[in-house]
Amino acid sequence: MTKLTPDQRNEVYLLEAERTGIHKPILAALYQVQNKMSLVDGETGLGIAPANRITLNEVNTFLGQVQYAANTIRSITDSLINQGWKSSDLWNPEQGRYTDKFIQKIAWGYAPAVSDPTGARLEVSEAEALLQAYLIDIATDFKTEKAPQNLAYLDTALLAFVDRIPNHYVGLPHQRTALLEALRIWRKLDNREIAIASLKISIPINTSIETLEESYVDSPLLQFIQQVSRFYGGYPHQREALLRLVQLWRQLDARELAIADLEKSNTPESSPKLVDPALIAFVQRVPNFYQGKGDQRNALVEAFRIWRQLDSRSTALIALGVDPSVLASSSADPKTLTNTAAQIDRALLAFIRQVPFEYRETDPQREALIRLVQLWRVLPDKTQTIQSLVDDLKRMQQARRNTIDAAPTPLPLVLPRRPERWTPNNIQIYAPILDNGSFTWAEATHGGTRMPPDQATVDAMVRLAKLAQQARDRINRPFRVTSWYRPPAINARAGGVSNSRHIIGDAMDFYCDGLTGDQLYWALDPWWPGGLGRYNQYPYLSHIDARSDRARWLR
Repeated sequence: MTKLTPDQRNEVYLLEAERTGIHKPILAALYQVQNKMSLVDGETGLGIAPANRITLNEVNTFLGQVQYAANTIRSITDSLINQGWKSSDLWNPEQGRYTDKFIQKIAWGYAPAVSDPTGARLEVSEAEALLQAYLIDIATDFKTEKAPQNLAYLDTALLAFVDRIPNHYVGLPHQRTALLEALRIWRKLDNREIAIASLKISIPINTSIETLEESYVDSPLLQFIQQVSRFYGGYPHQREALLRLVQLWRQLDARELAIADLEKSNTPESSPKLVDPALIAFVQRVPNFYQGKGDQRNALVEAFRIWRQLDSRSTALIALGVDPSVLASSSADPKTLTNTAAQIDRALLAFIRQVPFEYRETDPQREALIRLVQLWRVLPDKTQTIQSLVDDLKRMQQARRNTIDAAPTPLPLVLPRRPERWTPNNIQIYAPILDNGSFTWAEATHGGTRMPPDQATVDAMVRLAKLAQQARDRINRPFRVTSWYRPPAINARAGGVSNSRHIIGDAMDFYCDGLTGDQLYWALDPWWPGGLGRYNQYPYLSHIDARSDRARWLR
C-alpha cells in the first residue's frame, strides 16, 4: 500500500496533538526514529506496541500508532508529574518546547501501569536522534508560520488574554467552542461530549453543542476560565489548552500563528471585522425593505456621506446629483419635491447595491454601514448597534438556508458592456470570451491568477476560444478546463515543455464528464486543425491547441 505524504502525516499529528494537549513535533520525531515496525497499511510506526487492554489490531495502522503515541506521551507526562516533576522539568518556556530531560525520558521507552487504560507500550529509541528530529519539526513549523523564536513572553500573554475573556465574551459559537476546547484539553478529555458532561449541567435531550443556549454552557465555561490564572502551573497541557483557546477565539489557521499573534496583542477584544458579514447581509436587504420614508432616506444619505468622507449633508446631496436648495425651499411645489425625492432614492439605492462589491473593510466604510444600521434601527448609540449586529451574526451562524435569518444569497456583479476588442487592460473575468460563447476569461486565466501580459497572448486566447467552441458544439458537452494560459514559470512547475503552447495562450487541457480522453480524441481527430493530445497517466484528460498545422500525440 502507498505511504501517506509528509503533509498527510502532519495533519494526523496535528489532530491527535490537539486532542491530547501534547506538543505535535514529538509525534513527528517518534515517526522518524521509530520506523522499524511495518504496519498493515504499508506505513511504519511510532514505536507503539500493545499493552493492557490495547490490542495489536488497534496499533497496527499508522492512525492507530499516532493515536496511542499521543495517549502515551500524555500518560508519561502525567506519570512524571505524579512523581514530582515540575513544569520546568517538562517544558522550556523560552524555547517553546519540551526539555531535553523530558525528551530523554521519552527515549527510554514506557510501560503503562495496569491502571492506565489509554497509554500503550513505547519502545526505546536513541535520545539524541529523537531530540534532533523533534527540533527539526519545530523549526519547520515556526519557519512556515514565521513565529518568534524567543517565547519568554508567551505565558504572561496567555494569562492576560484569558483574564479578559469575561469582559469580551458575546456568546458567538466560535467563542463558545474556544472555551470548550480549552476546558477539554485542560481536563485531559478526549472529545467535546465528555467535556460538556464534565460541566455537570442539565442539557435537553437531542441538543447539540452547535445549538446550545448560552444558559446551558456559558455560565460554567466562564466560571472555569475565571479560575485558570489561579491554577495555571505552566504544565504543557495547560499551555496547549490556552493556545488552542486563542487560536479558535481569533479564528487562526495554526497554533504557531496564535503564538505570533499574542506577541502583537494579548487582548481577546474582537476585531471590528467580526460584524462585517452581518453588515453586508443588512446592506443586501435594504433595497427590499426601502419604502422611501424620510428616516430611511436620511439613514442612507448619512451612510453615503460617511462612506464618501464628505463634510455635510448638503455636500452628500450634491454628490448624489441633487440641488439641496430645492429641498430647503419653502416655495417648492409638491411635484418638484416628489421628483427630487425619487431622484435621491434612485441614487441611494444604486449606491447601496454597489456596496457589497466595493466594500474594502476600511474604517470609513465600516463606520458608514454601522451608522446606517443605527439610524435605520433607531438605536441610541454605536455600542448598541454593534450588539444588534452581533445578535444578527449569532442568528446567521445557526440559521437554516433560505430562512430570513440566513445570509442573503450574494447578487452577481453586473458586467459592463463588452469591448469591441479584448486587450490586457479590459478583460472581464466572468465574461464569455466570445459573444454568447461557452468559455469565460475566468477559465482561460485560472480564475484571474494568470492574466495575459500582452496583446499577442490575448489574441491567441481568443483564437483558441473560437476553435474550442466549435469542438464543444460537436461534442455537445461542457469542456471542464483545467489549464489554459500558463506563464513560463508556472508552466515549468507544471512539468510543461519549454515550447508549450500554454505559454503563448493557445493551448487548453480539459475533460468532459462521462467521456475518456480516447473518446474525445477519436471524435475530434478527423477535423481538429491544430494540436490534439492524450495522456497515458490521465486517461480522462485531453489537450487541444491552435497551432497552424495538425499534430497528434499520446504521452
